[in-house]
Amino acid sequence: MQLQFLGTGAGMPSKERNTSALALKLLEERGTIWLFDCGEATQHQILHTTIRPRKIEKIFITHLHGDHIFGLPGLLSSRSFLGGEETLTIYGPKGLKEWIETSFAISKTHITYPIEYVEAQTGIVFEDDQFIVLANELEHVIPCFGYRVEQKPLPGELLMAKTKEYHVPKGPLLGKLKNGEDITLEDGTIVYSKDVTAPPKKGFTVTILGDTKYCEGAKQLSKDADIVVHEATFDHATAHLAANYGHSTNVEAALIAKNSNAKNLILNHISARFLLSDLQKLLEETKSTFSNAFIANDFSHYTWKNGILYEE
Repeated sequence: MQLQFLGTGAGMPSKERNTSALALKLLEERGTIWLFDCGEATQHQILHTTIRPRKIEKIFITHLHGDHIFGLPGLLSSRSFLGGEETLTIYGPKGLKEWIETSFAISKTHITYPIEYVEAQTGIVFEDDQFIVLANELEHVIPCFGYRVEQKPLPGELLMAKTKEYHVPKGPLLGKLKNGEDITLEDGTIVYSKDVTAPPKKGFTVTILGDTKYCEGAKQLSKDADIVVHEATFDHATAHLAANYGHSTNVEAALIAKNSNAKNLILNHISARFLLSDLQKLLEETKSTFSNAFIANDFSHYTWKNGILYEE
């Protein structure tokens, strides 16, 4: 699994940071990409990456402020021109479908692929045999959601020494055992998958939060997560402004990660008030509360592999 930040700014775009958009790359897991938020010019940001819009399978919108949705009509339109044919599912608060379809109707935009809309609400918003996605309402100035993506346990490694003890021949029978199926050999011997495979491996959990104050909903979504992506519009010195505008400070984000027993924290949604020269101080302040912390910039790329988060 990989995370690539396409926009990490707060409010208006700046020279250093575009508005909010984050790609969760599940290319190894399912051959697709999930996009979280789609601020203005997200499709322009994508041009500077290897991301193909037709690979975007799902879009999760946290809330309906412009810096999180104004890039949607253009991206959805371009996906048609670029050969996207598969169904795209869009998750988000009430009113999102109406806004998108009104934009299409007024601009006479024609989309050549099906779009499914799922209205976000607290609880499970998606589940299949690989993943489960939970949403929870956060505390912002308008309805806003965070999302928790849980990968279901992966099949354990096939123990080849054990399969040889049972005289399982090379070929498709080994694949069935690895996938959890029991098999019957030609001599009638039943080989149980659990006897020749290691225990299932824990999948990853990544929590992606929208704009929010420090709140219980964020803590619940972040509990024991491998990665928490949390906004940090303000710093500790401007905490009074964060409370007034429904945002968090870097220290409050660190407290969410710490109090929810998360493993890693990535800060985004950084205010333009912070210059590049301010980021080291911002990070040090964050790490004084939660040590495994990072600050994302536009195009920052992270890989989760073997239980470790790598910044590339």
